[in-house]
Amino acid sequence: MAALIVSCSNDSDSSSLAEGPSSDGQGGSMARFALKGDYLYTVDEFDLNVFNIQDATDPVKVNSQNIGFAIETLFSYKDYLYVGSRNGMFVYSVDNPEFPEQLSAVQHFTACDPVVANDTHAFVTLQNSSGCGGTVNQLEVYDITDTTNPVLINTRSLSEPKGLGLYGNYLFVCDDEIKVFDITDPSASVLVASINKNAFDVIIQNDLLIAIGENGLYQYALNPNDVSDISALSVINI
Repeated sequence: MAALIVSCSNDSDSSSLAEGPSSDGQGGSMARFALKGDYLYTVDEFDLNVFNIQDATDPVKVNSQNIGFAIETLFSYKDYLYVGSRNGMFVYSVDNPEFPEQLSAVQHFTACDPVVANDTHAFVTLQNSSGCGGTVNQLEVYDITDTTNPVLINTRSLSEPKGLGLYGNYLFVCDDEIKVFDITDPSASVLVASINKNAFDVIIQNDLLIAIGENGLYQYALNPNDVSDISALSVINI
């Protein structure tokens, strides 16, 4: 599966519901790397790696920290990195960008584990496909108001969930179709719309939804006043 990442400008759009810093790269929930300012963060099976990319022609690896094993995904939000593994989720602070500090770790069923987050909650999908070694297909929601102590507040059974993305009070989840949940109350998500498309990851930037599947990359326009009003824009066949 390919990882998605898009660049973000410093221009803000007050009508946009998309979350996240505007000056950094924005990756999909299944990405294994994240751009934050002058630093590139990557994960391999065991480690979190830090590169100084101030000189783009000569990036320098400045640190590597062991996390555990079966590390899969990396998602950045503000001054935090959320690392997904087949056994849990790890939260790191990058207040000191060259030396990320682990704030917390939570364990869950063995499964593939994309994660996204906003100021107060982290959303994790677990799936039991043959490559994941898991036993469950579900969405987990954690209260991360205290980033040093994430608390599981809700689980929701799904078919075979994969990547996911946040759009204000809505969560887009790649399942047997792209499902849209109202998460105004994160402890009780409500299915409010769907896109009949089989995709494995999404990026939402401003009011643009980018979805990638086995056969192509799809772009959709989102309506901030009506999340069910989703317009197909283009397809790039792969």
